Amino acid sequence: MLKFSSISFFSIFLLVTSSIKAEQFLLFDKTFTFEEKDAVPTKSHLYVEADELNKITPVNWRTPVNYADGKVHILIDVLEMPDGDIPTYWSVCYIGNKGQNGSRYAVAGSPKYTKTGSYEIVRDMKTLWQKDKVVWTEGLKKMSLVIKGPKIQGLPNGKSHAHSQPDLKKFFPTKVRFRLIQVSKGDTLKK
Repeated sequence: MLKFSSISFFSIFLLVTSSIKAEQFLLFDKTFTFEEKDAVPTKSHLYVEADELNKITPVNWRTPVNYADGKVHILIDVLEMPDGDIPTYWSVCYIGNKGQNGSRYAVAGSPKYTKTGSYEIVRDMKTLWQKDKVVWTEGLKKMSLVIKGPKIQGLPNGKSHAHSQPDLKKFFPTKVRFRLIQVSKGDTLKK
């Protein structure tokens, strides 16, 4: 009869669990120039299509590595923007191949800025607006980036899309570089 001591079982457990590591990947790195003539017809949206996402982007965001409940590091380099002090930010939208309950996108907010420079914010994927609308096991169709400013009274639902602002020259043209780094549940970013 084969016997295992508690020490050898514990050693095997440590060996197996230490080989399971959390992971991260760059979802995309893209620089955009956004002009007023483009913002109005797109309603302030820029898109990163599925074929522009990193080739290692998983279809299933839950297993074998759980990115759906991890964190996203949103890094923005604001390279050019109009002069002024209008707080500007972006809604970063994950658009799933499949959705549920009438929608298929989840949203994280970027940091706000009023001048050129580099900005970073970390968002917990579990707190994304409409996170449970995306079927994370089915992959992403694309990403949407929506430029926004202060909420304007009188707009439906207090919308703040830049194309709806009274003076579009305060937002456009703008040039930004976006990088999104997805970090798995329980891990921290390794630079």
